[in-house]
Amino acid sequence: MVSVASAQLRRDARVERRRRRIAEAALALFASQGYTVTSVDDVVTRARVSKSAFYEFFESKEHCFREILELEGGALIQDVLATAATGRDHHERLRLGITRFVSSCFERSDVARLLIVESVGLSPGVEKVRHELQASFADAVGEEVRHATGHDSFYADKDPVVFGRAVVGAVSDAVGFFLTHPGFDADSLAASLCRIFAP
Repeated sequence: MVSVASAQLRRDARVERRRRRIAEAALALFASQGYTVTSVDDVVTRARVSKSAFYEFFESKEHCFREILELEGGALIQDVLATAATGRDHHERLRLGITRFVSSCFERSDVARLLIVESVGLSPGVEKVRHELQASFADAVGEEVRHATGHDSFYADKDPVVFGRAVVGAVSDAVGFFLTHPGFDADSLAASLCRIFAP
């Protein structure tokens, strides 16, 4: 009985490694070539698996993209929120959140390209995932602004929902620009955004 369970665990581990190889190949190709140019054939060639292995895990190229975006983009946003939560007050939490978002996007430019560049307008399903990820950061920013309105003159007249969306829009647009036009460092970009949104 133990050997049967052990054999199943080994099989499960092999299957998971194959799935991971496919996802990593797809992420690299979607980020470097773009979604529309990348084919399932490109993904399976890079992952060194059969096409049937791809379809064992993903219904389509879009389904693969959506899952990677949800998993990797979700991890990026969770890291940003966890870092922001360590701040002592709303200014520090906003600065930490903005700075971590920018630095995460530069550190994980492959994931950032999916979240900020490649996913835009791709399909309703992909848009839904992208909007949910961005909303989690925007909502956290809005909550900080909501708490600050009563005692911080800078935020006193700001609508928390609009402000949260404005931060996400500005950060996404700035990072998207600099991902496609290299030559600007993450620290300078984050500092500029913090001067605007968390002075």
